[in-house]
Amino acid sequence: MFARYGRTTLTKTLLLCLAAFFCALLLPTVVQIPVMTLSLLMVLFSLYFFRDPSRTPVGNASAIVAPADGKVLLIRKTDHPFTGKNSTLVSIFMSPFNVHVNRIPINGRVTHLEYHPGKFLMAFDHNSMSDNERMDIGIENTQSKVFFSQVSGFLARRIVCHLTNDQNVRAGEKFGMIKFGSRLDIILPSQAEIALEEGKKTRAGETVVARLPNITT
Repeated sequence: MFARYGRTTLTKTLLLCLAAFFCALLLPTVVQIPVMTLSLLMVLFSLYFFRDPSRTPVGNASAIVAPADGKVLLIRKTDHPFTGKNSTLVSIFMSPFNVHVNRIPINGRVTHLEYHPGKFLMAFDHNSMSDNERMDIGIENTQSKVFFSQVSGFLARRIVCHLTNDQNVRAGEKFGMIKFGSRLDIILPSQAEIALEEGKKTRAGETVVARLPNITT
């Protein structure tokens, strides 16, 4: 029900709010009510943020699925050293109210994994793709390569990624999360046929971002 990546944060938040709630009992009523209310709201928001609903895998080897819940901010052509020329960049913005558990977009093997420290610009600022703290991940199989980045936002200061180099992964598997607002950029090879448009809302592991032609297994 709750993401395992957020258990430590959840525990700390609950203990802090519980302490604040009981300390408020010693304060004057004019201060007591706002403190108790704020503590309760923080607990409810934390429980909501770290939710981890089940998802049904697409079950189609030709489908590249969304690695994150959110809204598609940008789709554009780009050249990339991992996926090659005439690739397509799809940027997904995650608000603090989206599910933040990230999922693998395609079956394959992790062949690139690199952490980049950086700034904490607003996640909807397109400069955040290159300037912000991020984790770059590359996955390939015998037919294709896909590259994606967990990008921190203004509030997100904690990227969680449990992948390792040479690890075999399957589309829809959970691999990490970004805490408290962020974006996820995925770069698709030239042969990928984009299956959504800007403004589309996505569900990690279920929404098809693109399809690879001539793949049946």
